[in-house]
Amino acid sequence: MPHGPFRIVDIAEQAGVSPATVDRVLHQRPTVSGRAVRQVEQALLDLERQQTQVRLGSKTLVLDVVIHAPSRFTDSARGALEHELPGLRPATVRARFHVRETFAAGELVAALDGIGRRGRPSDGILLKAPDEPEVAAAVDRLAARGIPVVTIVTDVRDCRRIAYVGLDNHSAGATAAYLMNGWLGRSRGCVVATLSRSTMLGERERLAAFDASMAQLDPRREIVVLADSDGLDEGVRGLVRSLLATRRDVAAVYSIGGGNRGLFAELDAVGVSPRAYIGHDLDADNVPLLLAGRFTAVLNHDFRVDMRAACEQILRHHGLLPGAPTSQPAPVQVVTPHNLPPRLR
Repeated sequence: MPHGPFRIVDIAEQAGVSPATVDRVLHQRPTVSGRAVRQVEQALLDLERQQTQVRLGSKTLVLDVVIHAPSRFTDSARGALEHELPGLRPATVRARFHVRETFAAGELVAALDGIGRRGRPSDGILLKAPDEPEVAAAVDRLAARGIPVVTIVTDVRDCRRIAYVGLDNHSAGATAAYLMNGWLGRSRGCVVATLSRSTMLGERERLAAFDASMAQLDPRREIVVLADSDGLDEGVRGLVRSLLATRRDVAAVYSIGGGNRGLFAELDAVGVSPRAYIGHDLDADNVPLLLAGRFTAVLNHDFRVDMRAACEQILRHHGLLPGAPTSQPAPVQVVTPHNLPPRLR
């Protein structure tokens, strides 16, 4: 197996295995496990994508990116971060990814507890995870070991994370209500709001602000909340199908947690056409739906800017940039087919 310009020690650090294991994989020896082969192969792919950054700078930081989200989000996160890595200064920054669409009970905490151990040093963590006491406790244990954590997109309360970087979720929810109220006018029917998981603090903040603003703007409007689909199309389809079995008066949708292809499929199957449909994030699913006219608008924030800011908080923690780590909520952008960024068309 070719390994290009990368040293075995770098591959081992990226893969989280020993240099001896990397050597066995590269030489295709029969004593190596399939899991180790996959880890080394993924490490080589990561290093290949990040090779411009690997060659720069005298000091190298290794960040671990831990994300609980659908693959469409993790793909966007990976792409945004790897786009920003070459421009980071004054250090070289490499990233290792630990991403899952779903985590079984205890798996996320175990993944966090395992970072920085077994000869695999970590200089910091970018974390998207549920706001749960077990996760907060794991963040505190990382802090006690000297590993800083920056939460991205959604925060984790009551823990020693050094900063939150991501959308201003309260502003986003209130903006969605303002737009929705104007589009609905005097029409009747409920608004369906979807959450990927009720323990995601950022989504709860969006929903709370949306609910409070709608209560002021249109107090009679019913909001029906569908939660805990993990933002996956099939999970969303099941929730929407159950709702549509008893009612069809869906005037609008505020999709906070994604799974929009599944949601549209269920609405189309019974001929329900909402007057307004607001989603979040210009990801691989949502851009085609926006261009096709299915969304009325998508609420977005520049993920590349967020990922750069998140890395900069780690650099500040290590004294490589001036100032202390600081949370940076991003302003919401209202995107229609007419102002979609050119690179996404």
